[in-house]
Amino acid sequence: MRAAGLLLGYAADRLLADPRRGHPVAGFGRVAAALERRTWRDDRRAGTAYAGLLVGGAVGLGLVAERRLPHTLATAVATWAVLGGTSLDREVAQVGRLLGAGRLPDARLQLTHLVGRDTSRLDDSEVVRATLESLAENTSDAVVAPLVWGALVGVPGLVGYRAANTLDAMVGHRSPRYERFGWAAARLDDLLNLPGSRLTALLATLLGPDPRGAWRAWRRDAAGHPSPNAGPVEASFAGTLGIRLGGTNDYAGRLEHRALMGDGPPPVRGDLDRARVLARRVGTAAALAAAAVATMR
Repeated sequence: MRAAGLLLGYAADRLLADPRRGHPVAGFGRVAAALERRTWRDDRRAGTAYAGLLVGGAVGLGLVAERRLPHTLATAVATWAVLGGTSLDREVAQVGRLLGAGRLPDARLQLTHLVGRDTSRLDDSEVVRATLESLAENTSDAVVAPLVWGALVGVPGLVGYRAANTLDAMVGHRSPRYERFGWAAARLDDLLNLPGSRLTALLATLLGPDPRGAWRAWRRDAAGHPSPNAGPVEASFAGTLGIRLGGTNDYAGRLEHRALMGDGPPPVRGDLDRARVLARRVGTAAALAAAAVATMR
């Protein structure tokens, strides 16, 4: 039943994408923001309690749903709600269309839907690089990792993972406000993304056009990335696509110099379509693998 629910939920995401209104993840975000306003302290303990309450609450709701609703239905709905692969693909495609039409300012604005860095002064190549890096990382975060936890734990794993990942996006920043308060959310997200990111990198290596290049870049370059999970994914995408990712990013005036990954030239607009094909292959393979694991539990 769990395997069927995971496959149905994945198919629903591919066909329907995210609902435009009333998305449960957006509702969770509003609750989290309201709680933050009441509980914020420049303190790790306060942030740990905040993250624990919200993620624990999501897991509890998942347990109730799994016990009171038909198992396949609950798993399918939860999987559809937490996956974001099709919406991600559409955002990337739109950036590519805008660049193709010569509308660089609009492409920069569209890119803000995907990344937290300052996009206002990026040239075409840097817009493509940022888009590709986001596609690679979010293929892991928004597709593969939730499927992994759905296969292992069911509905509580799906919604608990998405809660932790959403909190990381909201408060897990290296900024004066969240350096301590967001510490627990960031570390929890790192931990939960560990298996999904390795599976994503492995699938990108096996399913991409240059497995040897992907493996070489993964082994050599991943450790230079500040994120323990984005590093393997971005490096494997860069290596298999024969391009170079990494460089300097501007986060509201805070410059972050990231190691270069891959041996090829900087990416161009045409590489976005190649990366989208790879991301879809990785997502489908992850869904099949998750269903296979679920049948053995």
